Amino acid sequence: MATISLCMIVKNEEDVLARCLDSVRDLVDEIIIVDTGSTDRTKAIAARYTGQIYDFPWESDFSAARNFSFSKAHMDYIYAADADEMLDETNRTRFLRLKQCLLPEIEIVQMKYVTKTDFNTVLNFKKEYRPKLYKRLRPFTWVDPIHETVRLDPVVFDSDVEILHMPPAPH
Repeated sequence: MATISLCMIVKNEEDVLARCLDSVRDLVDEIIIVDTGSTDRTKAIAARYTGQIYDFPWESDFSAARNFSFSKAHMDYIYAADADEMLDETNRTRFLRLKQCLLPEIEIVQMKYVTKTDFNTVLNFKKEYRPKLYKRLRPFTWVDPIHETVRLDPVVFDSDVEILHMPPAPH
């Protein structure tokens, strides 16, 4: 069975963080929280789920914070979640099934990102695939029998897992 690190970047997420973590905590093998400057109870809530809480000074760069969170991961795969996301029971079952049979050659798993109109978000889609699960260490594989080259395209799997995006306010 694959092992999974949950890597999250957060700031002032006290209203939604526990809901997110409750929905995945028994599906992942480690939880990494990177806080970018919370002034509410976010870090105290995170501490109920993990001791791996890191401060990261905000640089106006989500990629820098996300890369820092990934650098702390130790498992086979990394699940990148936001605090306003969650998995319902149907999708918890799907996620667990995926974890149990994930083939090692798969480098990225896309999951359906579902935003419902009743959560007051800017909505330009209802459901779309997004890459959410990443292989932590990517092996390089040679391809082509003559003039061989390294395969650069990742092996991507489109799963049936649906992540529910449920923000507390428009953003």
